[in-house]
Amino acid sequence: MSETTLAADAVPKKSRFPKAVPFIIGNEAAERFSFYGMRSILTLFLVKQFFNPTGSAALSQQADAHANKLNHLFVMVAYALPFVGGMVADWFTGKYKLILYISMVYCLGHLLLSMFDASLGGFEIGMLVVAIGAGGIKSCVSANVGDQFDAGNQDLLSKVYGWFYFSINAGSMIATVAIPWTYDNIGPKWAFGIPGILMALATLIFFMGRKRYVKVPPQGVNRNNLVFITFYALTHTGQRKPGESLLDVAKGPFDPEKVEGMKAVYRVIAVFFFALAFWAVWDQCLSEWVLYADKMDRVINLGFTKFTILAGQVSTVNTVFLLLFIPIFNYWVYPALDKMGLKTTPLRRLGAGLILTALSFVIIALIHISIDHGGAPSIWWQVFAYMILSAAEVLVSITGLEYAYTHSPKSMKSTMTGIWFLVVSFGNLITASVNGLIEDGGWWAHNLKGANYEWFFVIFIMVFVVVFMFVSPRLKERNYITDPYVENQVIADTNNL
Repeated sequence: MSETTLAADAVPKKSRFPKAVPFIIGNEAAERFSFYGMRSILTLFLVKQFFNPTGSAALSQQADAHANKLNHLFVMVAYALPFVGGMVADWFTGKYKLILYISMVYCLGHLLLSMFDASLGGFEIGMLVVAIGAGGIKSCVSANVGDQFDAGNQDLLSKVYGWFYFSINAGSMIATVAIPWTYDNIGPKWAFGIPGILMALATLIFFMGRKRYVKVPPQGVNRNNLVFITFYALTHTGQRKPGESLLDVAKGPFDPEKVEGMKAVYRVIAVFFFALAFWAVWDQCLSEWVLYADKMDRVINLGFTKFTILAGQVSTVNTVFLLLFIPIFNYWVYPALDKMGLKTTPLRRLGAGLILTALSFVIIALIHISIDHGGAPSIWWQVFAYMILSAAEVLVSITGLEYAYTHSPKSMKSTMTGIWFLVVSFGNLITASVNGLIEDGGWWAHNLKGANYEWFFVIFIMVFVVVFMFVSPRLKERNYITDPYVENQVIADTNNL
């Protein structure tokens, strides 16, 4: 063998992106366009089309509450199903088949929204079908990205997830500008129809890449999971030995390592409980806040030009602020605070995020007071509230996902992602329930009139903050990334049982 050949062999091969990546990125951008496009006009459409078409002040509170309830129930279903969809894909269908088939259901839901824009019953069925589609594929799409990589190109995985995240934000940003304009200028059929066309395009793009995907086959029903182990432990508490934890009783019938992993899951769930306060209010920026924006002065004067933005377009600034704040917090804010001796631990970030969330609702409450007194406050006040809420999102949402990943063993990371989505679902269930009570009248409708609605949620969040201040110092933290000994020791201990 010549020296030239040896030298060529010694040069490491450059990593290449899997051929499936463009299809996954294109699919995600189109799907997010369809989801956030229809959400940008959903609450406003429900009020104007079905619940208060005449704009009656007497019907305003109940009509808004009814529309908000449906919106949050929609989100609740969409974020409850990723946990189920992930298990179905892992056990029975595999990710590829589930994404493809449920995407077709997703398209059907958009078609129903467009067809039944004048029929509430048909429209509600369409909302349910879209929620099933969006939620059913949610946990599988991001996991499918990782499946395409092997040991030879793992170094490109972070870059691909960067493009994946970019496609999500690009799709949602374009949609929240285009679809409200379509609704205002062309009408609801096209405003709901265009997201359906984009979802059909997303499905087609995904299907076109079918021969290029690495398709991980289903593994069959895995008994060593959160549901089965927890159920067994709860139904066999009488068999616990002195000094054992609740889950230890499951170490006989189930893999002891998995049982130990479940303990880590429940430690993280204790932290997730406090994020519930954030998710109970965050989605209101795409529902209640849109209704307020419709009654505000939406003229934007930049000096050299002046224009009016639509109510559904205001939420676009959330994406802009997120893209700005993520690097600012990671590269400037957190390091600066650390240098000052204020170490930005995940739990401290979460607490600060909850306080900022409450502050954003104080601003919305003041806006609501102005509207109720006949004013038309500048839309810049709502943009200011979005800025604070976006900072809170960086502190709570991104930190929560990071905490779930670093504080759970490898075998439990997918489970934790599903549980995080469940927290989003439960948060929306809380808001939907409050709006349902307002819709029904009585005490809730009387006492949460006007800005009292926002003040209620400010108090709600601050109760969580106060409890968090007492509980957080007692929460046990185990970082499986910075301290791999933790996981190795768990495995060693369970192997000796």
